[in-house]
Amino acid sequence: MKKILLMVPALICVCFSHAALPAYLDDTKDIDLRVADALGRMTLEEKVALCHAQSKFSSPGVPRLGIPELWWSDGPHGVRAELNWGNWDYAGWTNDSITAFPALTCLAATWNPGLAMDYGKALGEEALYRNKDVILGPGVNIYRTPMNGRNFEYLGEDPLLASRMAVPYIRGVQSNGVAASVKHFALNNQEQDRMHIDVKCSDRALNEIYLPAFKAAVSDGGAWTVMGAYNRIDGQHASHNARMLNEILKGDWNFDGVVVSDWGGAHDTQEAAANGLDVEMGSYTNGLTTESDIPFDNYYLAAPYLALLRQGKVSMETIDDKAGRVLKLIFRTAMNPGKGFGCVADSAHYAVAREIGREGIVLLKNSPVGKGMRPLLPIDTVRYRKILVVGQNATRNLADGGGSSELKVKDMVTPFRGLKELYGDRVSYARGYMSGKASYTDVENVSAAMSDSLRADAVAKAREADMVIFVGGLNKNRFQDCEDGDRKSYGLPFGQDELVESLLEVNPHMVLVLISGNAVELPWIDKLPAVIQGWYLGSMGGYALADVLSGAVSPSGKLPFSFPVRLEDCAAHSFGALCYPGDGDQVVYKEDIFVGYRWHDTKGRKALFPFGHGLSYTAFAYGKPSQSARQVSRGEQLRISVDVTNTGTVAGKEVVQLYVGDDACSLPRPVKELKGFRKIELAPGETRSVEFVINPQDLCFYDPALPGWRSEPGGFKAYIGSSSTDIRATVPFILSE
Repeated sequence: MKKILLMVPALICVCFSHAALPAYLDDTKDIDLRVADALGRMTLEEKVALCHAQSKFSSPGVPRLGIPELWWSDGPHGVRAELNWGNWDYAGWTNDSITAFPALTCLAATWNPGLAMDYGKALGEEALYRNKDVILGPGVNIYRTPMNGRNFEYLGEDPLLASRMAVPYIRGVQSNGVAASVKHFALNNQEQDRMHIDVKCSDRALNEIYLPAFKAAVSDGGAWTVMGAYNRIDGQHASHNARMLNEILKGDWNFDGVVVSDWGGAHDTQEAAANGLDVEMGSYTNGLTTESDIPFDNYYLAAPYLALLRQGKVSMETIDDKAGRVLKLIFRTAMNPGKGFGCVADSAHYAVAREIGREGIVLLKNSPVGKGMRPLLPIDTVRYRKILVVGQNATRNLADGGGSSELKVKDMVTPFRGLKELYGDRVSYARGYMSGKASYTDVENVSAAMSDSLRADAVAKAREADMVIFVGGLNKNRFQDCEDGDRKSYGLPFGQDELVESLLEVNPHMVLVLISGNAVELPWIDKLPAVIQGWYLGSMGGYALADVLSGAVSPSGKLPFSFPVRLEDCAAHSFGALCYPGDGDQVVYKEDIFVGYRWHDTKGRKALFPFGHGLSYTAFAYGKPSQSARQVSRGEQLRISVDVTNTGTVAGKEVVQLYVGDDACSLPRPVKELKGFRKIELAPGETRSVEFVINPQDLCFYDPALPGWRSEPGGFKAYIGSSSTDIRATVPFILSE
């Protein structure tokens, strides 16, 4: 006891006297100075140790210097449950249950950057409570094809929308002293053959479509880490790709953070050392093909890297750069004195999750069942007193499955539970179909007899109901919305097409709630009066859905991607197998810059539901726009404003969208491209003016011949509308020399 008491004054002196501290421990000093000081005190072995994992989800610090380890966690829509130290089995903790926030497709569908900030802040608080230093998200890969099993983790098909939503998310996470890790850099737009597929993409498409969200995340969001993708780019793996990491990310964009490999994404020591990878995680742990009992010193950036450094085959500058970046990350996170304690699964986080769900749900279609009737939604409880909920997704825990995004939730309000709590005994349930256990590695087959029995039961109950709410779509099983494998079909799985047709035959008063992170084929859409895109809504999803179905909240979500009528109407599926999924070795982006609505507009391929589409329970009228000038010179801004009025009888939110098109250009350009959006809330009869600023960069295209960005003088049009096809006003203007 005497020794302990004698130590107390010394500890107090260390804690409160910055003058007595080494520079690297003094948080009042410049972070680069602290990094330099720490590097000067470290051995080569200690520097190398910072560059690779020490467990499945941690990487070392410098114990001798009191520098702690880093703890990483999967995201991006919740903190993953604890795994064992050296394998992928769950540890079985009882205190790692969390909030499941809506998947990022739902966040994108809100078109509300303020909610993205709330999302990131709440997620960062949960990560902080769980002692995580890095959360692996957001994902900003572009939605190129609806077959990509991982689209639900991303922010849609448009680079501007993805950028505007990713930046506040990152700032929100990092406000807690927790790093966001932007992923998967880059061109990781399919899961099939993801570990080796070589992506061939033009420099123009790379710069106009696939890089802007990453650049915004780094330059505007200030992301502290970036995760490399699995795929190859022009023959070299993305996690140690010289052009992507050294030239673009760390060179052109001045990224000062850490590049971390996806788990198992490193493949070569020499390339990893020289080409910008800073931390290697999750490799096959003998450095080749299989796992071993004591693996981590065998990683590419472990003992093999140390050997190359000692042999002079790799520059010592590489290790100082890598270790310095990791130290900076540790100072920003694990050694950040401003961190709080965080919190998990509390009422405030549930409220954030519910609000994101409310604003992200998209009303795709809402028609009357018969002549002279009002639209089917919101639910008329006077007319519809017996409500039948059908579909396994109505009761399934959709936080399960999906791969690394799987979450252990403290509470999960399913769609059926949300409706049951609202309407009580008016609501009954029929399973209708079965999809098998949650798994991203195996597919459980369901017998035809079982499927027939479930369908017959649902149809019999639908015949007696006043209204049917079918909650179907995809789930997070293998070959659905799930990593490590793309979808096998554009249609709905598990016999849902036949089930929907059978239900409609006996009860036309039916709404489809589509749970998915992807577009799907809907061959019976003309027979169905109402369709809602319900996403993966997280812990409070059932309440959010009930809020919208009941009319307590008017839907305001807008699609962040297009719904093609047929898969062949999607650009990536219009040029043969080499364009998607590739030949097993490479995939060629033959559609170039014409992704999503850019393809539909330019090629005249009408979408079933266009990008930016979403209905409301009210109506919005757009006035005649005004503009600051008819002609602008290079370097000048153009201001356009328009009045928007709620002409309906209920309050609602509208997303006013601005697109710009170039009348003539020396290179092919889309008809129009999203350049701005504003989400506004209006009471019945209320009018608000919305102003957009068109900057010079908004008129530019990437010219690979320069290479660089430029614009050409001539005529342009600004399109203001409620979706990419619902254009309410067109404003022509001229760009002069």
